Amino acid sequence: MRLLAILALALCAALSHAADRPLKTLIVTGGHGFEATPFFQIFKDNTNITFIHAEHGKGSSTAYERDDLYTYDAVVLYDMVQEITEQQKSRFKGLMDRGIGLLVMHHAIVNYQSWPEFERIIGGTYPEPQDQRGKVTEKLGWEHDVTIPVQIVAKDHPVTKGVSDFTIFDEIYWGYRTGKDSIPLITTTHPKSGKPLAWARTEGKSRVVYLQLGHGPEAFENPNFRKLVGNALEWVARK
Repeated sequence: MRLLAILALALCAALSHAADRPLKTLIVTGGHGFEATPFFQIFKDNTNITFIHAEHGKGSSTAYERDDLYTYDAVVLYDMVQEITEQQKSRFKGLMDRGIGLLVMHHAIVNYQSWPEFERIIGGTYPEPQDQRGKVTEKLGWEHDVTIPVQIVAKDHPVTKGVSDFTIFDEIYWGYRTGKDSIPLITTTHPKSGKPLAWARTEGKSRVVYLQLGHGPEAFENPNFRKLVGNALEWVARK
C-alpha cells in the first residue's frame, strides 16, 4: 500500500510539472515574406511558450522532416507554400494522429492548393484564382492597412477568453471558404472582409484553430490579437 501511495504521489507530481511547463511550440515559416522581429516577439513575450523556428527549404515543405516534429505540444503555421511530397504529407498528418495542436495563421490558409486534404484539416482555404485542381474559384482578394472592427462570436470558447470586441489595423481577405464543421470564433462587420475571422475544429486527435488576422507589426503588437494567439495555443495544446 505504501508503494502504491508513493507511486501515486510521483504521478501527481509529474502531471503537475507537465502542466506547469511552457508550451513547446514549433513555428513554421517559408514562402512568404514577413517582418520577423515583431512577429516572433509575440511568442517571446509570452512566458507560457517556448518555441523553435523552422523554415521550409526551397521547393519543398522540409520543416515536416524534422526528427523532433512529434515532440511539440503545438505547431504554428505562418508559411505559404505549395510544394509538398507524399512523405511530407504523411509526416504532417502524423501530427493529428498524435494529438499535437495546430494554429494556422493568416497567409498559411493559402498553402497546398493541390492537396484537398489540407483544406479539410484546417477547416477552410483561400483558393488562388485558378487552383491546381483546375476548378474555377470564387472572386477573392485582399487589402492592406485596414481598420477592422472585430466582434467575438464564441464568447464562451477558451480561445476568446478575456477578449472583448476590439479594433485592429491589419489586412483583410475575402473569397475564402470555411468548412461546415468549423466553429466561428470571431467575425467582423467590415463590408469587404471575409467572415469569420477565426474558427476552431478538431481533426483526428488534434485541435485546430485558424486565425485570419496577423499581417504586420500593428497587428502583432495589438494586445487582443496577442491574447487570441496565446489562448489558441493553450487550447490546441490542451493546456
